[in-house]
Amino acid sequence: MRHNKHHASLGVTVEHRRAMMSNLAAALITHGRIKTTLTKAKALRPFVEKVITKAKQAAAKTDPKDAIHLRRLALSDVRDETAVTLLFNEKHKEFTNRQGGYTRIYKLGAQRLGDAAELALIEFVKADDTGYKKSKGKKASKGKKAKAPKPEAETATPAAEATPEAKA
Repeated sequence: MRHNKHHASLGVTVEHRRAMMSNLAAALITHGRIKTTLTKAKALRPFVEKVITKAKQAAAKTDPKDAIHLRRLALSDVRDETAVTLLFNEKHKEFTNRQGGYTRIYKLGAQRLGDAAELALIEFVKADDTGYKKSKGKKASKGKKAKAPKPEAETATPAAEATPEAKA
């Protein structure tokens, strides 16, 4: 079966893509934010969030052999031992209260000079960051604009102000 086989190919072979994701994830863990192309940032997000989840699970384990197992699984993905050590020892504490969404991607709106690739900034979300709030008000439908009601004085003429021809 072909379940869960689709990944962003990024125009490279599978081995190259795994090495690229490993290097990008190590740089993100070490520096906290990196600038890369938008497609690479979108491909990196699920990769690094799965590694962070492994670090959170390892911190919650009481048995050391289970924690070591998760660390080794993370090391098979991110092949930089110092980055994995930093994540498992220190940085996992930033994400203990979050249920996912550990990274944020900003489109920079600029293009790289060589190939005009769209650039983006990917960074870790702070522990106390709640994000933006959605408005709770009703949105007007796109096609029709709501018309304001006309004032009563313009629409109806009072009986006292009727013209003399109407009285006769």
